Amino acid sequence: MASNRIKRISEEVKKVVGTMLINGIKDPRITSMISVTDVEVTNDLRYAFVYVSTLGGDEKESLEGLNSARGYIRREVGKYVKVRYVPEIMFKKDDSIERGMQMDELIKSVNEKK
Repeated sequence: MASNRIKRISEEVKKVVGTMLINGIKDPRITSMISVTDVEVTNDLRYAFVYVSTLGGDEKESLEGLNSARGYIRREVGKYVKVRYVPEIMFKKDDSIERGMQMDELIKSVNEKK
């Protein structure tokens, strides 16, 4: 279970990265319809796993654009989140919406069989 400090740092990183996606990164590969859904910071504060969801556009290309801007994003996170060691940013695709739709289809198919 994460401590309150880890949760607070995760939320701060989420706010900073979310704001940067709106008006801070000028990479044309990153679509405007991308959002940060969750951030998990490891207990030793070395890594921050940022889960992003894209609506429309090419997901793979958007992740490539984000990964190329990781250094810049980490530097900006370091300016706003005051910790001794700024975590390394790792972007991952959030597929929770797709999993939720699959679960919904499974539930519908079970209900139809009854």
